[in-house]
Amino acid sequence: MSERRQSASSADIATLARRLHSVAIRLLRRARRDDSAMGLPPGQASVLSVLVFGGPRTLSELARIEQVRAPTMSRMIDALQRAGQVRREQDAADRRKLRIVATAAGTQLLRRGRDRREAVLAQSLAGLDRGQRALLQAALEVLENLPQREE
Repeated sequence: MSERRQSASSADIATLARRLHSVAIRLLRRARRDDSAMGLPPGQASVLSVLVFGGPRTLSELARIEQVRAPTMSRMIDALQRAGQVRREQDAADRRKLRIVATAAGTQLLRRGRDRREAVLAQSLAGLDRGQRALLQAALEVLENLPQREE
């Protein structure tokens, strides 16, 4: 591949990445407008989402995933625990470790929030014609199969 063609391809990929990022952010903003109905600040909702959909984690794992320091994560977990959304449990394999686990109430809260977000997106998608939906379906299959970076 010539150097000119390779740089054009890199520029095309960068433009595609920029557009995808922009669209993803807009879709998430639109979908989370109703998140206040959960009664949780966005950071706490994000942590609860990790626990509900990703399973129990240690405080340090959550801090790394959410890109905050351990004291900040500890305050978020304390608030979620006071609200009855999470609980701390000793790790069965290593009793020195504590795992943070979503409670049934936390799971139910997050699932209702996800249902609201999906309803907002479904309402937007309802205006697409059959061909547009087929294109979107094909694009989603490509996106779902992109290699994942570890958290």
